[in-house]
Amino acid sequence: MRVLLLGASGLIGSAVAARLTARGDEVIGVSRRGGPGSLQLDIAKLRDVSQWTPHLSGIDAVVNCAGVLQDSATDSTAVHDRAVALLAEACSRTGVRRFIHLSAVGVDRETPSEFSRSKRAGDEALMASDLDWVILRPSVVIGRAAYGASALMRGLAALPLRPAMANTGPLQLVHLDDVVETILFFLKPGAPARQVLDIVGPRRFSFDQTVDLLRGWMRWKPARKWSLPAPLASLSYKFGDAASLLGWRPPVRTTAQREIGRGAVGDGAQWAATTGMTPRDIGQALAAEPASVQERWFSRMYLLKPLIFGVFGAFWLATGIISLTIGWDYGMGLLREGGLEDKFAAPTIVAGALADLLIGAAILYRPTSRYGLYAALAISLAYAVIGTILVPRLWADPLGPMLKIWPIMVFNLVALAIREDR
Repeated sequence: MRVLLLGASGLIGSAVAARLTARGDEVIGVSRRGGPGSLQLDIAKLRDVSQWTPHLSGIDAVVNCAGVLQDSATDSTAVHDRAVALLAEACSRTGVRRFIHLSAVGVDRETPSEFSRSKRAGDEALMASDLDWVILRPSVVIGRAAYGASALMRGLAALPLRPAMANTGPLQLVHLDDVVETILFFLKPGAPARQVLDIVGPRRFSFDQTVDLLRGWMRWKPARKWSLPAPLASLSYKFGDAASLLGWRPPVRTTAQREIGRGAVGDGAQWAATTGMTPRDIGQALAAEPASVQERWFSRMYLLKPLIFGVFGAFWLATGIISLTIGWDYGMGLLREGGLEDKFAAPTIVAGALADLLIGAAILYRPTSRYGLYAALAISLAYAVIGTILVPRLWADPLGPMLKIWPIMVFNLVALAIREDR
């Protein structure tokens, strides 16, 4: 088959792409980042059916795994409704009949956020079409890989003193392989169509039980827990909203607060009857594939990542502000000691401070964070060289202003290494 796969770089999409490719199908992936064999396309920005038409030539089926948690500077929930409606119309016009669409469990019953409202709207648009559509509504998906809610759960599982999340609903965790195999089932010739199926696991877990399950999977002792006060929890979600304005995609945002409150449960009987599948028990599936040191590293680093970028960005902003304010005289004194006249020293400090401010802002804004980190690495090395030439005694300073440049550069390399989300 030749399959157009939306959201090809995501947790589910990448797994589907791998399985289809392994069995000999041709996958045309669609994602905002693009990549080898993929289209770089922001489907939320498409406004006309004709914009889809060139991408549907020779396509046998469409699989839509695209989704975003919340509107932000870089994301739009239009991927759930308008994009689906346009693509469905384009498929109808070009003769692409099979359309497999991933929604979310429970959106037919409750829509507390724009995420679930737009998901339901997309479902309704597809159901109104004349295509051979299949709508799959999975619960929280757990697999070897992790992204979004499952990644957050792993990060919480790594904490030795763990906050117990309040106001969370039950979860029927579903294994990633079950979701992928369901998609492959509906891509078979003659497979049923015009079906809406809940894709849920056989057991219900609370949010805390899920975190405990993942902690046990990583072979750590049970964590001590403390009740997270509701005001503090609400504040953490608002911090997540603020980070999303800077282009980051934290799973802790106000949409997550609303969605996790309603839980993720459904009735998987029709799914099992239609496909003949027996859903995997998450506990047994995890036990069959023990966590490696890589999973433990990821879990421990997950909640450190926002601290690393936040602290590092703030560090560069602070150095720029200090250089232009309370540190001005100290900086001028060092440059004079190095032999620079005031007419050269003052512009040098201003230029360095502005560079620091730009680097800090670039690191905090996700679309430019990579460039900010590379610039920070370069300017740190430049400061080390210039400082050595002008004021070599700083190497012997007890506070170590020159020596500290090197661990800062290592910190910079760590930030570069963990910058990617998927």
